[in-house]
Amino acid sequence: MDFELPDGTTLSLPDGATGADAAAAIGPGLARAALAVKVDGELRDLARQLPDENGTGPAKLEIVTEKSGDDALDLIRHDAAHVLAASVMELYPGVKISIGPPIEDGFYYDFDFPDGVTLSDADFERIEAKMREHIEADEPFVRQDVSTDAALELFKDEGQDYKVELINDLVSDNGVQTVSLYTNGPFTDLCRGPHAPSTKRIKAFKLQSVAGAYWRGDSSRPMLTRVYGTAFFSPKDLKQYLERIERARQNDHRRLGPQLGMFAFSEVSPGAAFWLPAGTEVFNSLVGLSREMGRPRGYTEVKTPQLYDSSLWKISGHWDKYRDNMFVTEYEDRSMALKPMNCPGHCQLYSLQRHSYRDLPVRYSEPGLLHRREPSGTLHGLLRVRHFAQDDGHIFCTEEQLQDELTACLEFAFATYAVFDIDVRLELSTRPAERLGSDEQWDRSEGALAQALESMGLVYDLNEGDGSFYGPKIDLHMTDSLNRSWQIGTVQLDYNMPERFELSYTGADNAEHRPVMIHRALMGSYERFIGILLEHLEGELPLWLAPVQAIALPIADRHIPYAREVVQRIQAAGLRAELDDRTESISRKIRDAELQKIQYMAVVGDREQEAGEIALREHRKGDEGSFPVEAFIQRLDGEVKARAAR
Repeated sequence: MDFELPDGTTLSLPDGATGADAAAAIGPGLARAALAVKVDGELRDLARQLPDENGTGPAKLEIVTEKSGDDALDLIRHDAAHVLAASVMELYPGVKISIGPPIEDGFYYDFDFPDGVTLSDADFERIEAKMREHIEADEPFVRQDVSTDAALELFKDEGQDYKVELINDLVSDNGVQTVSLYTNGPFTDLCRGPHAPSTKRIKAFKLQSVAGAYWRGDSSRPMLTRVYGTAFFSPKDLKQYLERIERARQNDHRRLGPQLGMFAFSEVSPGAAFWLPAGTEVFNSLVGLSREMGRPRGYTEVKTPQLYDSSLWKISGHWDKYRDNMFVTEYEDRSMALKPMNCPGHCQLYSLQRHSYRDLPVRYSEPGLLHRREPSGTLHGLLRVRHFAQDDGHIFCTEEQLQDELTACLEFAFATYAVFDIDVRLELSTRPAERLGSDEQWDRSEGALAQALESMGLVYDLNEGDGSFYGPKIDLHMTDSLNRSWQIGTVQLDYNMPERFELSYTGADNAEHRPVMIHRALMGSYERFIGILLEHLEGELPLWLAPVQAIALPIADRHIPYAREVVQRIQAAGLRAELDDRTESISRKIRDAELQKIQYMAVVGDREQEAGEIALREHRKGDEGSFPVEAFIQRLDGEVKARAAR
């Protein structure tokens, strides 16, 4: 058997060779380091026999080691999930096991404990000690392919009902007759694999949390206990990860927002933020930035209804494709729904007026309120909500104007992100399996987006099959200070909605033509963008965006009138300032202002009052000396207008 290695060379092996044989044939060092093999992109155990040629030539073969990134980490995290299950079964007789996959940053396993048995973080130390025993024992992971009948007999004898259900479904749904089992030590699990050679390849691990999870995500099925953990190849990597997780916990926007007095949540309206005055300032500042940057780019702001008859959603295609995510109501024998997006309303608005080619492009913007029926279990602070607003824009243009409009949207996006010093990566998402329109339309629209990216010399990834049901899109992703990736913006091309809404314009030939539609949101939802910014910047918003840009701190009660005058002068200049007139020591006031992450503190005492000055302190930097009030206002105003990122 011949295989092509990553460096392009050919490796010849005898028939029946395994992945371990391949690693040994390349070199003894690689054989010792090998965890698994990858054959034509498929990850396989070292002990499994390698497949024959793929019919088009030698298969591509790669040896997976600790240096292989996510593939290697997924292997040992899957191993750790099995070790966790083995340990829990030993410590808690009668427990039933379900599934335990690797996930991003770790793994989990779901358990059904006997009546009266509960698990909490306090049990982790005991479970981890048992896991270490299995790891130190260097138990090999042994794969066995057996008939479904044999597997059913095994798990029925053990009382493992969830495994029995999984096997029965494989038989009934897919006609499966053979399944694979993996054994490490005393533990045997139903598993597709692959796994590393033995448990000892897990060098560092940590159990992290316990949560409830319905069996198969169905709320009508039993609630299982899900144990989350993570694993790495070194204690150093684990320590760095745990430190990052702790930073993320400290900077969770759900913690920072209430701490900074920006927003709160209530069960009377789950999935919707209650914006306090400070948060409303931030929200309105972002909306103001969108308006300010959109106006010279030819956007006109519009306002469309919240509630629409179902006929609108049937025309747009959302009634069939998206209805489960919409809030639907009945009134006067009419089915109606709150809008989850602005685009159908903007199509309707465009259709209410006649348009000439001289009017195009038409560029609508609307920070409109939207509602989406998100399941309760998916709600997550500002990052996943039911009620939100987007910096939404829709462009109706001619085919000849399309490339200029697409590149202008991307330029607008980069200009917006530059304000926040955000770098982005781009992703072109192409046609999904379920979609509207012809292949010819999709060919044309995907080609147009690719041309726009390439004409600007932009590097992008291809995300096949992840486009919207009505058109392909360019998604813009940022990586935050904790190395997490977020999608923040999107530019989407749509030939389908203009067709479905029968939109038109009168061309220079006096005939009716169909416009092209571009959907564009750059910050995405303002709620989500604020949540991401808070975590990315650890709550330290740039001065221009901060809800409080300066705070006056009188040293004693007799200085309050002068401090109030300072605040009034700052506010008269259009800046946001507050007065701390509490009967507290100046050191306490400074400390509280630091905790509120207010960038500038204007301390006033006898000397400052007599001189008409303030003693300036800057957040995290300390005293900067005395300044005349007007000089401080000019400095503050200049920094706000410059919109420095930090």
